[in-house]
Amino acid sequence: MKPTGPIPPYFEADADSQLLIGGVSAEELVADAGGTPLFVYDNNIVGAQIASLKAAMPDGLAIYYSVTANPYEPLLNFLGRYVDGFRVVSLGELNHLKRAGLAGIGMTFAGPGKGDDELERGISAGATISVESEGEAARAIRAGERAGIRPKLAVRVNPPFSIDSRGLTLGARPTPFGVDAERVPSLVEGLLDAGVDWRGLHIFAAAQCLDDSALIEAHKAIISCAGDICRSLDRPLPELNLGGGFDVPCFAGEQPIDIYRLANALHETVRNGPELLATTRLSLELGRWLVAECGVYLTRVLDRTESCGETFLTTDGGGHHLLGATGCLLERGRGNFPIAVANKFGTPAEEQVTVTGCLATPHDIFGDEVMLPPAEVGNLIAIFCAGAYGLSASPQGWESRPSAREMLV
Repeated sequence: MKPTGPIPPYFEADADSQLLIGGVSAEELVADAGGTPLFVYDNNIVGAQIASLKAAMPDGLAIYYSVTANPYEPLLNFLGRYVDGFRVVSLGELNHLKRAGLAGIGMTFAGPGKGDDELERGISAGATISVESEGEAARAIRAGERAGIRPKLAVRVNPPFSIDSRGLTLGARPTPFGVDAERVPSLVEGLLDAGVDWRGLHIFAAAQCLDDSALIEAHKAIISCAGDICRSLDRPLPELNLGGGFDVPCFAGEQPIDIYRLANALHETVRNGPELLATTRLSLELGRWLVAECGVYLTRVLDRTESCGETFLTTDGGGHHLLGATGCLLERGRGNFPIAVANKFGTPAEEQVTVTGCLATPHDIFGDEVMLPPAEVGNLIAIFCAGAYGLSASPQGWESRPSAREMLV
């Protein structure tokens, strides 16, 4: 038997042991959607995450949602009521916001490799462009000239530190993301000379981190780095984008981030921070932490088989929809995502089974030797923490199978 990740605490069963998502049974949701596989996103969970973050963090801190985490347009429309803006990295993500009825909302446009058309469209949409190099800065200035708009530009900084499994490590690393810190002051001076609307710095050092202490040290280092750059420029900083990198527990033994501990430390860091940052607007870009736990992937058991004394449940879903929760392309590596039988939610786990997807690869595994209530053909399997980096981050064209359905409740 192998352990599974913790099921988020927001879910419960009805009197018939049916999993409820947003107060509606999983089977009812599947019927409404027209079948499985199905991603269901509970907007109440997203709202609770945003509310807890705003309650904890310093006043005035801006929250941007990273569209890459989940670009489902009804979800974007819902988020647009509560976040300060969105982070996009492509023209496609910009178009998602437009179709979601969010044209004109605050945006940051980040990521290396922006095309000239993306720079021009982003500037025309009013986005703050985080330039990742001197060359991209020059192209952004020209894009603004073509559009007849004074561009809003921030500078992405490659900081003199990084975060990995060992915590915070001093020293810059080679990367295509951002400009080395020592070159930033001269780049900013050039932007100011060119007459752009300089919006500040974007400094991001963590990715999918559950270590409170590492994130606290990262925020201290980011603010210190920003202060050094401002002293070199001898001018205050309009905005400091702290990035994000907050993760949620998906595997056994993981614990959630203590958002209040993180926020209290950020309060203290800001209070004792560099004088030139006294009026700086702080912002966070979050994706996975806001939406991962709101999502449940529902997939129907197609077959129950026995082989060499082991039981297998084969479903109609797979890694082409939720790659990170399977062993496809050796993507898992760390264990099993939280998993349950939706028709027997909360009932005792009495048998060891391996839950597989429908793809023709032995790595398409949702639950490797997990303990579940007895499940039969026709039952629904629920995979949790499926609200981020799911359908849009998976190879939907694999084996030319149908895409999954999505719905917001």
